[in-house]
Amino acid sequence: MRIGFIGLGIMGRPMARNLLRAGYSLIVYDRTAPLSDMVSLGAESAASSREVASRSDVIITMLPNSPDVREAVLGADGIASGARAGSILVDMSSIAPRVSQELAGELQKRGVPMLDAPVSGGQPKAEDGTLAIMVGGDPAVFEAVRPILEKMGSAVTLVGPIGSGGMAKLANQIIVALNIAAVSEAFVLSTRAGLDPEVVFEAIKGGLAGSTVMDVKLPSILDGNFEPGFRIQLHIKDLVNAVDTAHDLGVPVPLTVQVLETLRELEEQGLGAADHSAIIRHYEELAHTEVRRRHP
Repeated sequence: MRIGFIGLGIMGRPMARNLLRAGYSLIVYDRTAPLSDMVSLGAESAASSREVASRSDVIITMLPNSPDVREAVLGADGIASGARAGSILVDMSSIAPRVSQELAGELQKRGVPMLDAPVSGGQPKAEDGTLAIMVGGDPAVFEAVRPILEKMGSAVTLVGPIGSGGMAKLANQIIVALNIAAVSEAFVLSTRAGLDPEVVFEAIKGGLAGSTVMDVKLPSILDGNFEPGFRIQLHIKDLVNAVDTAHDLGVPVPLTVQVLETLRELEEQGLGAADHSAIIRHYEELAHTEVRRRHP
């Protein structure tokens, strides 16, 4: 089976490497990122999304946002113009569910089924192949590509029909953003009160307040390390999609809106490319308190 992989950014590159390590034949393309390192590992390069699709049985896209995926699929030299009937598109980008549904409808006219399969876990889990992958689409198509997905993720779940993977990812991103904000408020408060944040972390991480978000993000915060990770600008994109989807469904999401505004403020301050754990910088500035290790 030949796999095409389009989008070799922070997440896509390690995901593609894991497929190569698993023994799959890979054809790669990215509009801006270099391909030489992937070729040195055994991948073949392509000059367009269309070429990738024409040479692949399964095409995977891992792109920043809805417009990027739409262009890769339906644009000039896009996947739709090159894919053979019976090939499968797996979009692992985090985009608006309605866009996934629209693209799937267009591809179905050409006999190309599509799954939306966004991921959670950030760069560390992309590197070690333990991403959580949330999938929407036809169960038979899902089963056909499940072995491929399992080389990139340790939890691969079919959530429902097309668009369901994206909807689950929006729920995930709301929880992650609000969790980081809650961790930020709590640790700025306790640090301002004179407590050692590392000791507070040890005291609470085993209780009900414990979370994967806190376990992963707080050590970097304590080191003052806000390298992505997962960029603030990408989390803004996800929360905008979440708020728009919520409005379409008539669902209030006031906490999500509040954190979205905080992220936008940080982006305006030049922190859009920082890790989303930099949410704490907002609270630190308000309280004139930094949450950092006291004993390096």
